[in-house]
Amino acid sequence: MTELRDGDAPADLRLTSAEWSMWQAFRNGSTCDLHTGDPGRDDPHGQHLWGPERRVRARVVALLLLDGPPAQPGRVSALKLIGAYITDTLDVAGGTIKPFVELRDCRFEAEVVLPESRFTTLRMVNCALPRLEAARLHTEGDLHLPRCVVQSGIRLTDAHIGTDLMLNQTVVHKDRQGRSIMADGLTVAQDLQAEMLESYGELSLRGATVGVSLSLRGSHLSNPFGRRALNAPQLTVERTLYLTAAGLANSPFSSTVTPPYGISTTPSLGTRMQRFECEGGMRLDDGRFGDAVDLEHARFVMESDQELSLRRIQTPELRFLGERPQRGRVILSGARVVNLVDKSASWPGLGGLWMAGFAYETLIPRGPFPLAQRLQWVAAATPEYAPEPYEMLATSLRASGEDSDAREVLLAKQRRRRETLPLAAKAWGFLQDWTVAYGYRPGRAAVWMAILWAIGTLYFSTSPPPPLKVGEAPPWNPYLYSLDLLLPVIDLNQGTAWKPGGTAQWVAAIIIMAGWVLATTVAAGASRLLRRQ
Repeated sequence: MTELRDGDAPADLRLTSAEWSMWQAFRNGSTCDLHTGDPGRDDPHGQHLWGPERRVRARVVALLLLDGPPAQPGRVSALKLIGAYITDTLDVAGGTIKPFVELRDCRFEAEVVLPESRFTTLRMVNCALPRLEAARLHTEGDLHLPRCVVQSGIRLTDAHIGTDLMLNQTVVHKDRQGRSIMADGLTVAQDLQAEMLESYGELSLRGATVGVSLSLRGSHLSNPFGRRALNAPQLTVERTLYLTAAGLANSPFSSTVTPPYGISTTPSLGTRMQRFECEGGMRLDDGRFGDAVDLEHARFVMESDQELSLRRIQTPELRFLGERPQRGRVILSGARVVNLVDKSASWPGLGGLWMAGFAYETLIPRGPFPLAQRLQWVAAATPEYAPEPYEMLATSLRASGEDSDAREVLLAKQRRRRETLPLAAKAWGFLQDWTVAYGYRPGRAAVWMAILWAIGTLYFSTSPPPPLKVGEAPPWNPYLYSLDLLLPVIDLNQGTAWKPGGTAQWVAAIIIMAGWVLATTVAAGASRLLRRQ
């Protein structure tokens, strides 16, 4: 190829009219628009064939990007191309592209190959691509791919995006390995916006890092026959992960602005909403989220062997406010959150929720969530008895000042534990529950002590026992005698002065044993109350 002189194209390139227009627009930093003016024919995703007047060769595009002509005096060179049909494979792998690049409404004949290349800013808007290969791509500015349709996957493994990555309304179909977007190790310095994305295959973000927020509002992720639709273990998002609804009209949801932490964005009345939907499993294990994980209005469609896995995630706030999954499992084992914002209608039923080791500090129910339903929530998470979920719930309620509810939770824990005990221990548990509610209702123990005192007083009033030593016994008092038998430790000089026999001896023994049990229960309840105060 001959050397470029004064910005002219090499003669052996034999530029077409479309390529010559693109070449001159590059030098001027202006836009080369190859549209026909007919919206149907200008749609890159339509069925109309594009003729030679719109075709540019990939080798000419690559020449402009890698070793293009100098800009016109007083202008900045840039590739701004609209409505072009780019033939052959655009391959700039390993190259350094300094000009600004924006390709809009373009159709690519073959895959775009960008591995290990370096761009300032790359925007491909509403383009049709067979495939995008961009592993280890590096951009100083944005990478925008909104409204593109990619037939055989996008690879962004270990790519580094200097500012924002935008995939809004992009449609991506799976590659031969069943993955739609392969972005393991991806780093995005600011926002990753993939709102109303359509992904048909596995979206993989293993070990990815997002400097601000990751938004999948209104997106549809579908991989029903694979294991997961979203596979993102060890994902780090400095602010919020949004798996929420998006508005289809002008509303805060359709805006690219990310609301600040702690502020929920409510759509205006009459706005049509498109919820986030995941058809297949989702894995966010070991993720770190600086502000929140928001699942409001999310819908998960899973098979019985698929999971919404949030194992060991850490975030200040988890907003579990989506639709109840009908199949599959929700896994929260080892997760640690500060605020759990939830609805009773969002959690799956028995066997569909696992949360062993799930730690939270504050419960913030959205709508009615009575204690009975909260206990059903814990029971659903423990098909086999485990004490930790009950103790965590009781701790949270006690920290919120709900002491009586906390005692009810611990009582429910004892009742659940009783189901796992042998028959003799189970019978003893029923007795403890019926009499003193395992000590969590000390007032009931005091009532039983009063009843036993009255029974003992009535019985010994009619059947007084003989003195142990004649002439040394104090004056007979059935009230004090029954009370002395009932109260352990305390000595009223009555119990040892008389010698009951026969039936009276059995009555006295029963009162003494019941007194020990009940008094211990009352003391334990008082001790718990004093410790809380």
